[in-house]
Amino acid sequence: MSNKITVGLVTISLIWFTACHKQRSSKSLAKNPVADSTIVTNAPVETDSSVAEVTEKVEPIAIKKVEFEYLTAKSKVSFKSKSQDFDNTNVNIRMKKDSIIWISVTGVGLEVARGIITPDSIIFMDKIHRDYFVFDYAQLSKQYNFDLNFALLQSVIIGNLPFEQQPDGRFVKENDFYILKQEIERLQVDNYIAESNLKLSRLKATEIPTQNTFTLDYEDFKEVSSFLFPFMSTINLNVKSAKDQQVRETNMRIKHSKVELVANSPGFPFKVPSGYKRKR
Repeated sequence: MSNKITVGLVTISLIWFTACHKQRSSKSLAKNPVADSTIVTNAPVETDSSVAEVTEKVEPIAIKKVEFEYLTAKSKVSFKSKSQDFDNTNVNIRMKKDSIIWISVTGVGLEVARGIITPDSIIFMDKIHRDYFVFDYAQLSKQYNFDLNFALLQSVIIGNLPFEQQPDGRFVKENDFYILKQEIERLQVDNYIAESNLKLSRLKATEIPTQNTFTLDYEDFKEVSSFLFPFMSTINLNVKSAKDQQVRETNMRIKHSKVELVANSPGFPFKVPSGYKRKR
């Protein structure tokens, strides 16, 4: 799947398990694993195409977004795909707007991995196996057949529109949502904006040539420094394998327990110890 938004949705998971090329069980990464990994959302109900005409075209609206200088978050990530399955992995996130995303992964009270993402590169340390990995976006794009963009990943984490409103985008009204419909390169994108708070609640994108699809749902909005911030996001990807033409489904959930928007730097400590071996 060759589109920019796909990696924005899954990079958080990719950099700590795909990069390392090592399977990790939920027991080794999750402090409090849960038995049921099913992801349930209260997302907008999709309208059947036979009644699509009920939508009403409306004038553009001002979509609310989160503004910040620095961000810190304590989160739990669950992930399920054909080859990986883990629940409630503890993750700490720190961000500097347009500059740095710092991630620390802990399990059973110990830090097991640390990563730092900048507009130029991604560096990831596997502290269990004492390895580290260095990627640039061109490498990841080639390896996973999609384009990685720092600004896109930043928007996905904080709940802003991953794609800015395009001049040719159009709004329609459907039930309790305004839907911003966009065509971006080979993607058809529907952004569901809740009428109640004017925040992005769901994004659904379909890649036209392949019909690969994904959805991103935001829930549990809470006020953080006068901004509404989604404390839970769920992702579903359905991508057809180029190798065997089988559809692969991937699900991810990010649930924040604490989010702060701060004026001063929280610090982004990152240094690869001399004894670590570079794997890439």
